[in-house]
Amino acid sequence: MFSDPGIDAIICARGGYGANRVLPLLDFDLIKGHPKIFMGYSDITGYLTSITQKTGLITFHGPMLASYKKGLVDYNFDIMENVLCGEPDLNIKPPGSLPVRILRPGTTVGPLWGGNMTLLINRLGTAGTVNTDGVILFIEDLNEYLYAFERMLVHMRTAGMFEKIKGLIIGELDGFKDQDIPFDKDTDEIVLDICGDLDIPIVSNFPCGHGDYQATMPISIPIELNANEKAPEIKLLEPAVETNR
Repeated sequence: MFSDPGIDAIICARGGYGANRVLPLLDFDLIKGHPKIFMGYSDITGYLTSITQKTGLITFHGPMLASYKKGLVDYNFDIMENVLCGEPDLNIKPPGSLPVRILRPGTTVGPLWGGNMTLLINRLGTAGTVNTDGVILFIEDLNEYLYAFERMLVHMRTAGMFEKIKGLIIGELDGFKDQDIPFDKDTDEIVLDICGDLDIPIVSNFPCGHGDYQATMPISIPIELNANEKAPEIKLLEPAVETNR
């Protein structure tokens, strides 16, 4: 599809399992020579980060076709349209019905990287390890137990993924659950327990990931993260797509 001149954008149908097995088969030189919009999330994180790392092309963590099985969410479509049409000075704010929580306030600037926690952890120790030095990192996942979420955060912390980040965005952690014996911490408490000593802005429940609200997040674009109670948002500091307008 990348070599087809009649295709301008590739929006994945769904996630699932298997990206890490397919990655060695990709022709990154071909992809770099035929730049297109490429968007998805969940297991697609493996493709997004690898394509951007190896080609320098911006990829997009955002809605897939399966995202619309419950109907079109105006919030998702409006942001996707603005991001993919290269709107300048674009602010991405959460919808009013989604309470974004400020775990550590502040403002910071850096390139945006991230995606699904499981995929990011699976790439550790490989050529596809995401270099998080100086980045604003966003993470999300689906249907995990609270103890497993803590274990993943500890893994990322001890692997150095949080050591030099400029900010941390926790997406909607959809379907997270506890065991019969309570873990005695919610997701925010877990994040603060593992990352609360980091001198960076941290927001939680941002509209990116497996929830109903899925903002389009351009990988590697410089952004400003504004973590304040009154109006938390991220601002794209340059257009994510070149247009002829």
